[in-house]
Amino acid sequence: MDQQHLDNWLKKRKERRENFSVESLFRELTSGSREALSLCITLLESTLLSDKELANDLIQRCLPLSGRSVRIGITGVPGVGKSTFIESFGKVLVNKGKKVAVLAIDPSSGTSGGSILGDKTRMQELSAMKEVFIRPSAAGTTLGGVARKTRESIFLCEAAGFDVILIETVGVGQSETMVHSMVDFFLLLMLAGAGDELQGIKRGIMEMADALVITKADGDNMKKAQIASREYANAMHLFPPKSSGWTAVSFTCSAYNNENIDKVWDIVESYTNTTRLNGWFVDHRKLQDKYWLTETLKEMILNEFFEDSELMSKLEQTETKVYDGQLSSFHAAEMLYEQFNRKLKAGK
Repeated sequence: MDQQHLDNWLKKRKERRENFSVESLFRELTSGSREALSLCITLLESTLLSDKELANDLIQRCLPLSGRSVRIGITGVPGVGKSTFIESFGKVLVNKGKKVAVLAIDPSSGTSGGSILGDKTRMQELSAMKEVFIRPSAAGTTLGGVARKTRESIFLCEAAGFDVILIETVGVGQSETMVHSMVDFFLLLMLAGAGDELQGIKRGIMEMADALVITKADGDNMKKAQIASREYANAMHLFPPKSSGWTAVSFTCSAYNNENIDKVWDIVESYTNTTRLNGWFVDHRKLQDKYWLTETLKEMILNEFFEDSELMSKLEQTETKVYDGQLSSFHAAEMLYEQFNRKLKAGK
């Protein structure tokens, strides 16, 4: 897209955004408009108070239409080929008649705050398909590198008629826990031949996985991948039984040769059938709703603290005293909380 076309597109989008109503946006969203879906997610990510109110209204309208997809979290160590895998897996799903939404969380720079947001360039064939929607979002400073509105974006994608929602994490520790709390099925991608296989990833992340797939199982790496898969399978059998009643599986795949990619969806379907029959699927989503109630409440309380200019001034003064060794971190935090609590009571 040349600069003139880009400028015209941005101008058109800005004009449309200024003139839309929640009713018309919801109508376009539920009719399957990808442009409307993109605009809705932008509205969710906005920090403007007026946009937040519109976004809350929009989400409330979408709730009756949510919950009809299968939500899959995909994570893995750097270099494992998450984007390549997702492109191959997404094409398999489309061939099976599925509409696929990919919510990819890009890491933000701790120095500049910027993100690359390059998932559409890494998934060129998939992004060109009319049955697919790909939305990269900057992780920002949210705990674990998960974009703040990813969960609400899932509701929007479901209201827009997408059957499968894929959430790609940045693969940096705590983000896996956050994504696990908003998906039905958690897929862990691993590499073979990258050092001590069983020490290469935290046990907690392996315990969360419903399936572990060794990627790049092709060429000279095939034998190593098969050995790694067996080692992981043996290790996972030592973990306590899952509450879902599901036993995690381990196998190999090659996105390059398109081998075993379709098996991933077979495993997901087997999992959803098992957990729907034993009631875990629905119960798990209800538990997730409760979890995100408390998480959102925590975020709102934190925002109220850090948006108060007086408290921020006091925080800077207190940080200096902690830095100079005049106050312990814990006592300083208690002092700030007491001041915050007094302001809350005074505002009643």
